[in-house]
Amino acid sequence: MKPNRSLIKILLIALLILFFGCDTQQKEQVNNKNENNKDVLSNYVEVELKADLHHLSQKEKTIIPLLIQAADVIDDIYWTQSIGMKERILDSISNNDLKQYALINYGTWDRLNGMKPFNDKFGIRPLGARFYPAYMSYSDFDAMQAIDKYDSYTLIRKKNDGSLYTIPYHEAYKNKIKQIADLLNKASESAQDEYFKKYLYLRAQDFLTDNYYESDMAWMDNTISNIDVIIGPIEYAEDLLFHAKAAEGALILIKDKEWSKKLKKSKEFLPKLQKLLPINEKYKTEAPLTSADLGVYNVIYCKGEFNAGSKKISITLPYDGRVQMEKGSRKLQFKNVMKAKFDKILLPIANIVIDEKQRKNVNFNAFFENTMYYEVGNCLGCRNTINKKGTVKEALKEYYFAMEESKSDILSLYFITKLHEMQIFTEKDLMDNYVTYLADIFRSIRFGAANDQAKANIVRFNYFLENGAISVNKNSGTYLVNEIKMKETIENFAGEILKIRGDGNYDAAKQLITDKGYINSSLQNDIDKITKAGIPKDVYFKQGLNVLGLETK
Repeated sequence: MKPNRSLIKILLIALLILFFGCDTQQKEQVNNKNENNKDVLSNYVEVELKADLHHLSQKEKTIIPLLIQAADVIDDIYWTQSIGMKERILDSISNNDLKQYALINYGTWDRLNGMKPFNDKFGIRPLGARFYPAYMSYSDFDAMQAIDKYDSYTLIRKKNDGSLYTIPYHEAYKNKIKQIADLLNKASESAQDEYFKKYLYLRAQDFLTDNYYESDMAWMDNTISNIDVIIGPIEYAEDLLFHAKAAEGALILIKDKEWSKKLKKSKEFLPKLQKLLPINEKYKTEAPLTSADLGVYNVIYCKGEFNAGSKKISITLPYDGRVQMEKGSRKLQFKNVMKAKFDKILLPIANIVIDEKQRKNVNFNAFFENTMYYEVGNCLGCRNTINKKGTVKEALKEYYFAMEESKSDILSLYFITKLHEMQIFTEKDLMDNYVTYLADIFRSIRFGAANDQAKANIVRFNYFLENGAISVNKNSGTYLVNEIKMKETIENFAGEILKIRGDGNYDAAKQLITDKGYINSSLQNDIDKITKAGIPKDVYFKQGLNVLGLETK
């Protein structure tokens, strides 16, 4: 008997419809599950970006709206670098909570959870974001002859024939770059401080050429002006493929002169602190970066890369090695963001994990000092290995950033301890810094072991626990700091980190991170307690002229 081909064809079509119909239904169920997940927004808490503007002149106040407009254009460019068309992404999400979460994350990937998708419609995030073609292979990139393919300010694009080419930012975003330059030039005309005026003018010119050396040099001199702005392609965290492309971001800042005076005194101690490092003299031959400027600012507007996911509480710039060699760097603390994270996150965490006897030691001044001396620690220690292995960064490779975070963090406590012993810090209780530091470890490790800063904190937590610097109250399950053992452990750990860095000992760095950079079941239970208490991981900003009280009438 001959088979009935028509019947077979009908059956095949039916099977295909059934198969793909089920597959589509499953995908819809996954998407619906994601779209109904309102819990993700609880990862963040909204705070208003405010600052005292009464000391600003009327001319200075007219500059702020211009800088905000420029920051908004920067934001548009960053969206295209991160995920593509902002409107297409947001219009595709029906749930308001997830739409807000997409705005915070600048896309559908959770920046507090290893960039995992929280909405399946746009799949897994490309490692190279939108700086490179989506399906570019490593071999294609290696074969590319363009000498500027690694340049920080070029995009890689693919022609119809499959070949790759580069396009500079100032050409790729030509119209928006011109808008930014025009706004910065206009702001420069209103600026009263000569250094700020010069910086704004040169920054505008540099946007048009993608050469930021001149404006970076000018920014190093802008230390007195009431207003400052960090704007342009600066950070490299968005490019997870080659870490080569700089993403656009903007921070508008108001100087806190009173707190900046406190910070400035620390600069005087840098040479002495370098000599006090707990390591052999051969590791201390490099001069500390005493040319660094230390300042305290309040953030009044934040856009682009600086606004994506977790928010910065301090920053050290510029990254250009030429500028650092000639003028050093500027290390800025963001007091209002720091205070928001302390009030909304760190203090509630302390009430859960810190023993009741020591909770009184958790305070904002200690949090600020710990962060401040983190930046001081960043200035010290060798930048090159002592045994001709090149720079520390080259020698430690993928473990460099976690080791750098470990170094700066542990040195912050080491320096505060030494300054207290030298009776420079006389009116303070060291336990404030120690206990606040312990509470802050829990704030950081919630970002997960994939985050370098979190990883460094996990390593220190386990190191402290193993050496008795911290212990668990078996009755309450909360943590206590042992002041004497903490001092010893800080010095020992600082010496160990400095030696690994100075020797460029890749194997030792790997072993330290591997052996101690894990979250055990007990620590995970503590993290779960914090999560169940509804404590957010970070903040997002309500910001703008209306928040600042500068809205136009």
